[in-house]
Amino acid sequence: MNRLSKTLTVLCAVMISLAGSQTALAEEKKSFRFAWSIYAGFMPWVYAEQSGILKKWADKYGIEIALTQFNDYIESINQYTAGEFDGVLATNMDALSIPAAGGVDTSMLIMGDYSNGNDALVIKGEGKTLQDIKGLPVSLVELSVSHYLLSRALSVAGLKETDVRTVNLSDADYIPAWNAAETVAMAAWKPGLSVVEAQPNASVVFNSAQIPGEIMDVAVVNTQTLKDNPAFGKALVGAWYETLALMQGEGEKARAARSLMAEASGTDLAGYDTQLATTHLFLTPGLAADFMRDSATRTRMELVRDFCFEHGLLGEGAKSKEAIGIALPDGSILGDPENVKLRFAPDITVLAAQGKL
Repeated sequence: MNRLSKTLTVLCAVMISLAGSQTALAEEKKSFRFAWSIYAGFMPWVYAEQSGILKKWADKYGIEIALTQFNDYIESINQYTAGEFDGVLATNMDALSIPAAGGVDTSMLIMGDYSNGNDALVIKGEGKTLQDIKGLPVSLVELSVSHYLLSRALSVAGLKETDVRTVNLSDADYIPAWNAAETVAMAAWKPGLSVVEAQPNASVVFNSAQIPGEIMDVAVVNTQTLKDNPAFGKALVGAWYETLALMQGEGEKARAARSLMAEASGTDLAGYDTQLATTHLFLTPGLAADFMRDSATRTRMELVRDFCFEHGLLGEGAKSKEAIGIALPDGSILGDPENVKLRFAPDITVLAAQGKL
């Protein structure tokens, strides 16, 4: 059992015991904690905080929102799942496999982007192809979207997961791991991926642009907290889209905003713009709402939950992929309607699109 699956097992046990008291504990409050980690599509939150945009929107609704950065992406989600934070930045798959599988009813409040090349499978050596992956050890954050990407790549190549061996690591360790002699292949995400794929001995053999829309990057919040405190959701949504509007284009303010984001992620403006080029940001609330409500959402989530069930990520008691209910934007439920733990929540985004925040 690897580190992440051990964490999940413990969290599942803890959250199941707490699930019954969640409703009783939830209440209106004025102070909220939000966790995040470095990733191209997450960096606008840095500017929202440092520019005062987030505070402006929080003040509008009479609340306070504190952002906390984690160096380890998975740990940030674990801390949200444990109840230490009211929200976190995550992928759709990790929202399902960690908090939802751990019994925490979670809403996908903001559809930030989907990975359009920000996640990739890389093999050492020039001119390598996807078929060359067979028989190799692949370093990655096991049971994360990198593992999902590997699984999808193998299916495209007509291979099985048993045709490779995975080696677990943290996303904070991508670069030293790549430089280690024993590493021959890696699945990674940016910004670490940017350094890896730029190496002269690196061949990118598959990336997320080949499975568009499947790896979603979202701001998720505790469903009961959001229900009791809609101001929290409105402030987050308002701050997010104001920041996105400001960072677009080549004007002085836009370049300054992206430069701050670049510095916070350990690169320069040119490097960050390169990352954004492979990030399909939904730059307006209307575009985000349309994506969430697209009929393809069901198909994408089917693929994700298939992977999660096959890898034991829906909890030890899950007898099938139907174990956890996923509430889709059209009102339908994917999975068990009596155990809905992950929800697409486009309503506040729609209000933003209508100019009603």
